[in-house]
Amino acid sequence: MHIDWSALGSVFGVSLGATVLLVGLFTLGVAGLAKKESAQGGSAVAAATGAYVCFAACAAAVAYGISLIMSK
Repeated sequence: MHIDWSALGSVFGVSLGATVLLVGLFTLGVAGLAKKESAQGGSAVAAATGAYVCFAACAAAVAYGISLIMSK
């Protein structure tokens, strides 16, 4: 049995990076929604818009991952 350690390391690195990125985006979205509650006027709209953009990016990344899995 032969294990390709470099390929395993690459998969680990990419999955770790993607996980950190998605968790960071989701955290920014939650923080933006929390800011919206305490903000007023234009900054509340900007905070909500930023939060929804972060959530949309998370959803797009998840959809892309599912499409990669289903295509094989």
